[in-house]
Amino acid sequence: MEDKTVILTTLNNAWAEPGSIFDVFLESFQIGNGTRKLLDHLVIVALDLKAYVRCLKIHPHCYALLTQGIDFSGEANFMSDGYLQMMWRRIEFLREILEKGYSFVFTDTDIMWLRDPFPRFYTDADFQIACDNFRGNPSNRNNSPNGGFNYVKSNNKTVEFYKFWYHSRIHYPGQHDQDVLNKIKMDPFIDGIGLRMKFLNTAYFGGFCQPSRDLNLVCTMHANCCVGLDNKIHDLTILLDDWRRYMKSLPNANPSLSWSVPQDCKGSLWRPHHHHKQHG
Repeated sequence: MEDKTVILTTLNNAWAEPGSIFDVFLESFQIGNGTRKLLDHLVIVALDLKAYVRCLKIHPHCYALLTQGIDFSGEANFMSDGYLQMMWRRIEFLREILEKGYSFVFTDTDIMWLRDPFPRFYTDADFQIACDNFRGNPSNRNNSPNGGFNYVKSNNKTVEFYKFWYHSRIHYPGQHDQDVLNKIKMDPFIDGIGLRMKFLNTAYFGGFCQPSRDLNLVCTMHANCCVGLDNKIHDLTILLDDWRRYMKSLPNANPSLSWSVPQDCKGSLWRPHHHHKQHG
């Protein structure tokens, strides 16, 4: 964008096959309210060759982030070594983006973009992140952050913060970026560098953990609190049908219109202290 902001998502082959989450993700931009123009600023970061080839077929901006000696193409089992390596490689990559002077919105591919989120972002934050559950105060660090969606401005503070985040993985072996963020979010280092951290309200940035109830407000909806690709695809497809129904009813939207999801995701095993199975 004019202010050097890009939208980024990562993709591996398990999430890239036709009929996959990736297709549903791109479709949300097509049918969202004022989101299609944002596709021009979306860069898809492919973590393996198959995902890169698939990306080139359907999207103009693809970047191959291939890590030597590691194959990220399978459905990386949640919290396996390969999964953790993939998550931490992403944190390192995002720091490199900030160092090059680009701000970014990072989004998982199991997040549906239904409205332009930029008007809902805080203007006075360096780092702002979605929540599994939002407690009402955007500055309260007791909110539970969800690593699948954040908006980060490029400056010295955010670069230092991403370095600190990446290095902190050593103190918490076997934990992924979101768990470690939860450990370090209270650290005096963050106040020391003056980083302004804010948490996004689930009324605008919802998910299956805590859905955005008002369809007139929702910007994004995340298939979080849900394990299994098939469960996610099933429910996100229904979610987009709900959204089409809502868009058709405008300008006089029926106030009783609501989400008919989660359905399959409801029954998927979910431990609240763990992030959902996330590879994209």
